[in-house]
Amino acid sequence: MNPKEPFYITTAIAYTSGKPHIGNVSDPVVADAIARFKRMQGYDVYFQTGTDEHGKKNEQKAKAQGVTPKEFVDQTSAIVKAQFDLMNLSYDHFIRTTDDYHEREVQKIFKKLYEQGDIYKSSYEGLYCDECESFLTESQLVDGKCPDCGRPPRPEKEEAYFFKMSNYAQRLIDHINSHPDFIQPVSRRNEMMNNFLLPGLQDLCVSRTSIKWGVPVDFDPQHVVYVWLDALTNYITGLGYHCDGENGELFHKYWPAALHVIGKDITRFHTIYWPIFLMALGLPLPKQVFGHPWFMMNGGKMSKSAGNVLYADDLVEIFGVDAVRYFVLRELPFENDGNITWELVNERVNGDLANVLGNLVNRTVSMVNRYLGGKVAHTGAAAPEDQELLECAAACRDKVAEKMDQLHTADALTELFALFKRCNKYIDETTPWVLAKDPSQQSRLSTVLYNLVDSITTGASLLSPFMPAASESILRQLGTEPLSWDRLDQSRNYPEEGGQVVSQPEILFQRRELEEIYKALEEKYGPAPAGAEEKARQKLQAEIEGIAKIDIEHFGAVDLRVAKITACEPIKRSKKLLKLTLDDGTGTPRTVASGIAPWYQPGDLIDHHVIVVSNLKPAKLCGVESQGMILAADAGEDVQVIFVDGIAPGSKVR
Repeated sequence: MNPKEPFYITTAIAYTSGKPHIGNVSDPVVADAIARFKRMQGYDVYFQTGTDEHGKKNEQKAKAQGVTPKEFVDQTSAIVKAQFDLMNLSYDHFIRTTDDYHEREVQKIFKKLYEQGDIYKSSYEGLYCDECESFLTESQLVDGKCPDCGRPPRPEKEEAYFFKMSNYAQRLIDHINSHPDFIQPVSRRNEMMNNFLLPGLQDLCVSRTSIKWGVPVDFDPQHVVYVWLDALTNYITGLGYHCDGENGELFHKYWPAALHVIGKDITRFHTIYWPIFLMALGLPLPKQVFGHPWFMMNGGKMSKSAGNVLYADDLVEIFGVDAVRYFVLRELPFENDGNITWELVNERVNGDLANVLGNLVNRTVSMVNRYLGGKVAHTGAAAPEDQELLECAAACRDKVAEKMDQLHTADALTELFALFKRCNKYIDETTPWVLAKDPSQQSRLSTVLYNLVDSITTGASLLSPFMPAASESILRQLGTEPLSWDRLDQSRNYPEEGGQVVSQPEILFQRRELEEIYKALEEKYGPAPAGAEEKARQKLQAEIEGIAKIDIEHFGAVDLRVAKITACEPIKRSKKLLKLTLDDGTGTPRTVASGIAPWYQPGDLIDHHVIVVSNLKPAKLCGVESQGMILAADAGEDVQVIFVDGIAPGSKVR
């Protein structure tokens, strides 16, 4: 890391057709955690987000409400910003595509591209997706529907300007091949190459005449600039880019962007159209584009029309800002879609936040106050059981950093909570309440509690990018300050004389019962439709337990690999399930819940090698997150796990 190295990070700007749901808000929450972490490491971070405000949908919604399009987007942009601000985002700039400086530069960019021959005038006749405001070819459709939103397109015909995409296609292919990390995750890169670039790019429609709510083409005012050319350029106009060459200081400092954080449904626009526009402008490409997955609800895509949505402010009202941030960052996987329900959020809050973290801090601060008068110091009374905790704390910084460099926020939090769990284990190992009863053990007691305060301070400091308010509260209770990056892998030394004075314990996260949550929701929104909860549960259960019907073309999407069972235990809430811990060759343990308890004892399975479906969408089964499925033969009354002992973990099964 080069201290103060510029790091420009952006989110996709939110479309202002209405209030964003939690899936829309996850985009900037992920970006915010990355931005905060980079600042902690010493980078000079500039974080931009904002709203995308032109287009046909907004024109239609404004008309339906009897207001002008500008009045409509002023209202909805404020709603979006309020949801973002609620989530404690640390952005440096909030751009709106109706900002005067942006609109002026979009006109100049369009004219420049036209004058240099990249844009030409013709007419369009084909398919158009209203939801995505995107033109499509027959070859791009999936079962006759838009590949991004799944809705059927409609025929469209109008005069338009087009961008010659094919002029830059090979150059983009070469760039992607020579920069393997440009598109993340790898599955998005493969999709872009195989589905769009390699088959050949069609010229792109970049203006519309059938709508008026957009940036006018100044030399042909019956046309407005197509929303994607308008929206994508926000990443440079927000930095003060001017295509006449008089760029602002921010642009010189921060472009090219280090990272665009976007939803997977708009990967095509950000990894094909946007890089080609930049090539045409003679600008360097962003270093990386991360197309993160979606949050599903009850096994289906969130949809306002289907009433299948959760909103950030509703979740925050029940659980608090940092708890919702934690769930988003912990449960949104790197590649496959995650799932969100009230039940799942409550389970995470009660388990990880209240039981593991909150209980740890409360116990530690209470014991320092009760046994040591509120002051902790290192007395040198060390013991062998200290070493594992201290090593865990010292290694935590670099483990979390490695996962964040890979954009794996969920894995970064797993590493961080491993430290908090180790602290809880250390309490059980050292039994401070027993030491407190023996006057001869006072020096040892002080060192034990010092080790806890010291290790929790490391964890709380690292927690700050993910849960800033919780981090601040923990450090305040411990009477400590957030540690600088270069001190996070070191042990502090609170001398015996003076020591470290803690505060009074506070409840970090409140445990809640589901009945309490349901009651609060019913008071706010009224009772749910009869049977709705049971139908949703049955749908999700069928998705988890059912066997997918696939054709031969899709078989390659199933990732089968060998894994070694390293641990196995019963799941208390189920007579059917066993919790398996697997080594699949990746270096990260994988947990799988398998319904084989009637046929196998846990000890019978350890060290056997099995076949696991490794890219199955994670699911919660009786409180355990199952990250795959092992293969077994089901003969009705008899089930036999398929063992492949002798084959190395990680080996592919084809």
